[in-house]
Amino acid sequence: MRDAVYSYRAMKRLLTWLSGEPPPPIPDSLWQRAAAGLPFLAALDDDENRRLKQLAEVFLAEKEFTAAGGLELTDDICVAIAAQGCLPILNLGLAAYGDWVGIIVYPDEFVVPRQIYDEDGVVHQFDDILSGETWAGGPLLISWQDAQLAGAGYNVVIHEFAHKLDMLNGEADGVPALHSGLAAAEWEAALLAAYDDFRQRVDDGENTAIDPYASENPAEFFAVLSECFFDLPAVFAAEYPALYALFCRYYRQEPLARQGANGIRRPATPAIGP
Repeated sequence: MRDAVYSYRAMKRLLTWLSGEPPPPIPDSLWQRAAAGLPFLAALDDDENRRLKQLAEVFLAEKEFTAAGGLELTDDICVAIAAQGCLPILNLGLAAYGDWVGIIVYPDEFVVPRQIYDEDGVVHQFDDILSGETWAGGPLLISWQDAQLAGAGYNVVIHEFAHKLDMLNGEADGVPALHSGLAAAEWEAALLAAYDDFRQRVDDGENTAIDPYASENPAEFFAVLSECFFDLPAVFAAEYPALYALFCRYYRQEPLARQGANGIRRPATPAIGP
């Protein structure tokens, strides 16, 4: 049974929020259930956990969740996604997610029709099977099955929300809208140097600790490393220390220090893949 009638699809909730009243609180037991399924949140101290919960409450009041593919949308699903999605902006604020509203949740991987033109102008159509996707100015699409696999450096929710941060200043290119104290030239130099190195390692057949999907392009590199930043910071910091330091300055968080301070230990070099 649910702890409370807490539907994030209700228009009444949105109207209450727009009227100036505080957003509905997330019941403590519901929040604790969501956090229990996300081990990396265990590193948050009491103040961070409180602020993340408050941020998620406002997030849920502002965003619109929609189920697709026969999924039954529940409070647990919405809160789990909100908790993960709000972690990257814990010290940045909800304005970073201000240019979009919708989140569409599928039960499992979903199909998106594609078409591309080859050099001769011939159109090729195909179906892309995805666990998540982000549309510029539009909704986020998330596979709930994949969202439940969060851990060991894999987090489809943080990945897609990182793309939203990347898109805040235009097309996704690995360079998000940088706040004061961060220069675009410094960010681009560090990101592209690390990306070129990582892509070469993948091309050479190395079984990398970081998901090789990060070698696709700089935008995916930023999104995958954002997953690692919050879940496997020791791996990120060991492999690309200069870029890790920039991520700390950008996100205004230090997950590696946080995990150490709270006794959370991660393997130094977890294996991804066979």
